[in-house]
Amino acid sequence: MFDKGIFALTFIQVLTLKYVSMTLVKENSTIQENKKTVFRDCPITYVMERIGGHWKPIILLQLLSGSKRYNELRKGIPAITEKVLIQQLKQLEADNLISREAKPVIPPYVTYTLTSSGLGLKPVLYAMAVWATDENPMGGYRSLEEFPG
Repeated sequence: MFDKGIFALTFIQVLTLKYVSMTLVKENSTIQENKKTVFRDCPITYVMERIGGHWKPIILLQLLSGSKRYNELRKGIPAITEKVLIQQLKQLEADNLISREAKPVIPPYVTYTLTSSGLGLKPVLYAMAVWATDENPMGGYRSLEEFPG
Protein backbone atom coordinates (compact mmCIF):
# COMPACT_ATOMS: atom_id res chain seq x y z
CA MET A 1 0.00 0.00 0.00
CA PHE A 2 2.70 2.52 1.00
CA ASP A 3 6.20 2.50 -0.33
CA LYS A 4 8.38 2.20 2.78
CA GLY A 5 11.08 4.45 1.28
CA ILE A 6 8.68 7.32 0.66
CA PHE A 7 6.95 6.83 4.01
CA ALA A 8 10.24 7.06 5.91
CA LEU A 9 11.29 10.23 4.07
CA THR A 10 8.11 12.11 4.89
CA PHE A 11 8.85 11.88 8.60
CA ILE A 12 12.49 12.94 8.62
CA GLN A 13 13.01 15.25 11.52
CA VAL A 14 14.42 18.61 10.60
CA LEU A 15 17.05 19.81 13.02
CA THR A 16 16.49 23.35 14.19
CA LEU A 17 18.34 25.39 16.74
CA LYS A 18 16.56 25.41 20.04
CA TYR A 19 17.92 28.78 21.06
CA VAL A 20 17.76 31.57 18.53
CA SER A 21 20.28 34.28 19.16
CA MET A 22 19.27 37.87 18.62
CA THR A 23 21.47 40.13 16.56
CA LEU A 24 23.31 42.63 18.71
CA VAL A 25 22.52 46.28 18.18
CA LYS A 26 25.44 48.22 16.80
CA GLU A 27 25.83 50.98 19.36
CA ASN A 28 27.94 53.07 16.97
CA SER A 29 25.59 52.84 14.00
CA THR A 30 24.07 55.94 12.44
CA ILE A 31 20.56 54.89 13.46
CA GLN A 32 21.57 54.48 17.11
CA GLU A 33 23.37 57.82 17.09
CA ASN A 34 20.29 59.49 15.59
CA LYS A 35 18.09 57.94 18.29
CA LYS A 36 20.39 59.20 21.02
CA THR A 37 20.34 62.68 19.52
CA VAL A 38 16.55 62.74 19.27
CA PHE A 39 16.10 61.49 22.85
CA ARG A 40 18.55 64.11 24.08
CA ASP A 41 17.21 67.04 22.06
CA CYS A 42 13.45 66.42 21.92
CA PRO A 43 11.53 66.30 25.23
CA ILE A 44 8.37 64.94 23.59
CA THR A 45 10.28 62.00 22.16
CA TYR A 46 11.79 61.35 25.58
CA VAL A 47 8.36 61.31 27.23
CA MET A 48 6.81 59.15 24.51
CA GLU A 49 9.66 56.66 24.83
CA ARG A 50 8.84 56.33 28.53
CA ILE A 51 5.02 56.41 28.56
CA GLY A 52 4.14 55.86 24.91
CA GLY A 53 1.93 53.06 23.72
CA HIS A 54 -1.61 52.09 24.46
CA TRP A 55 -1.31 50.63 27.94
CA LYS A 56 1.37 52.54 29.86
CA PRO A 57 -0.71 55.70 30.47
CA ILE A 58 -3.66 53.56 31.56
CA ILE A 59 -1.48 51.63 34.02
CA LEU A 60 -0.08 54.91 35.38
CA LEU A 61 -3.59 56.30 35.70
CA GLN A 62 -4.63 53.23 37.71
CA LEU A 63 -1.67 53.72 40.05
CA LEU A 64 -2.42 57.42 40.68
CA SER A 65 -4.99 56.38 43.28
CA GLY A 66 -2.34 54.47 45.26
CA SER A 67 -0.49 51.17 45.41
CA LYS A 68 -2.14 48.26 43.69
CA ARG A 69 -1.58 44.54 43.57
CA TYR A 70 -1.18 42.80 40.22
CA ASN A 71 -4.74 41.42 40.25
CA GLU A 72 -6.17 44.85 41.06
CA LEU A 73 -4.42 46.25 37.99
CA ARG A 74 -5.61 43.31 35.91
CA LYS A 75 -9.23 43.86 36.98
CA GLY A 76 -8.94 47.64 36.51
CA ILE A 77 -7.82 47.16 32.89
CA PRO A 78 -9.90 44.19 31.68
CA ALA A 79 -8.93 44.49 28.00
CA ILE A 80 -5.18 44.01 28.60
CA THR A 81 -3.67 40.54 28.35
CA GLU A 82 -1.53 39.17 31.16
CA LYS A 83 1.54 39.02 28.92
CA VAL A 84 1.24 42.65 27.87
CA LEU A 85 0.53 43.83 31.43
CA ILE A 86 3.65 42.06 32.71
CA GLN A 87 5.76 43.50 29.87
CA GLN A 88 4.47 47.02 30.43
CA LEU A 89 5.00 46.82 34.20
CA LYS A 90 8.59 45.66 33.67
CA GLN A 91 9.23 48.53 31.26
CA LEU A 92 7.71 51.10 33.61
CA GLU A 93 9.82 49.71 36.45
CA ALA A 94 12.98 49.82 34.29
CA ASP A 95 12.19 53.47 33.48
CA ASN A 96 11.84 54.19 37.22
CA LEU A 97 8.20 55.29 36.90
CA ILE A 98 6.86 52.56 39.19
CA SER A 99 8.34 50.45 41.94
CA ARG A 100 7.62 46.79 42.53
CA GLU A 101 7.58 45.41 46.05
CA ALA A 102 7.28 41.69 46.72
CA LYS A 103 5.69 41.08 50.12
CA PRO A 104 7.28 38.20 52.06
CA VAL A 105 4.03 36.80 53.39
CA ILE A 106 2.13 33.61 52.76
CA PRO A 107 0.76 33.66 50.13
CA PRO A 108 3.30 36.07 48.62
CA TYR A 109 2.07 38.99 46.56
CA VAL A 110 3.47 41.99 44.74
CA THR A 111 2.41 45.63 44.93
CA TYR A 112 3.13 48.34 42.41
CA THR A 113 3.49 51.99 43.38
CA LEU A 114 4.30 55.15 41.47
CA THR A 115 7.75 56.55 42.14
CA SER A 116 8.26 60.30 42.54
CA SER A 117 9.09 60.40 38.84
CA GLY A 118 5.83 58.57 38.06
CA LEU A 119 3.85 60.93 40.30
CA GLY A 120 5.33 63.81 38.31
CA LEU A 121 3.30 62.59 35.33
CA LYS A 122 -0.03 63.36 37.04
CA PRO A 123 -0.43 66.75 35.28
CA VAL A 124 0.35 65.09 31.93
CA LEU A 125 -2.23 62.35 32.48
CA TYR A 126 -4.75 64.91 33.71
CA ALA A 127 -4.17 67.06 30.61
CA MET A 128 -4.74 64.00 28.43
CA ALA A 129 -8.03 63.32 30.24
CA VAL A 130 -9.17 66.95 29.88
CA TRP A 131 -8.33 66.92 26.18
CA ALA A 132 -10.25 63.65 25.67
CA THR A 133 -13.39 64.94 27.38
CA ASP A 134 -13.27 68.22 25.42
CA GLU A 135 -12.48 66.58 22.10
CA ASN A 136 -14.94 63.69 22.26
CA PRO A 137 -18.22 64.75 23.92
CA MET A 138 -19.86 61.49 22.80
CA GLY A 139 -17.40 59.43 24.87
CA GLY A 140 -18.74 57.79 27.97
CA TYR A 141 -15.98 59.21 30.14
CA ARG A 142 -16.48 59.68 33.82
CA SER A 143 -16.19 63.20 35.15
CA LEU A 144 -12.79 64.68 35.87
CA GLU A 145 -13.77 65.13 39.52
CA GLU A 146 -13.34 61.37 39.80
CA PHE A 147 -9.80 61.61 38.42
CA PRO A 148 -7.55 59.60 40.74
CA GLY A 149 -4.99 61.26 42.96
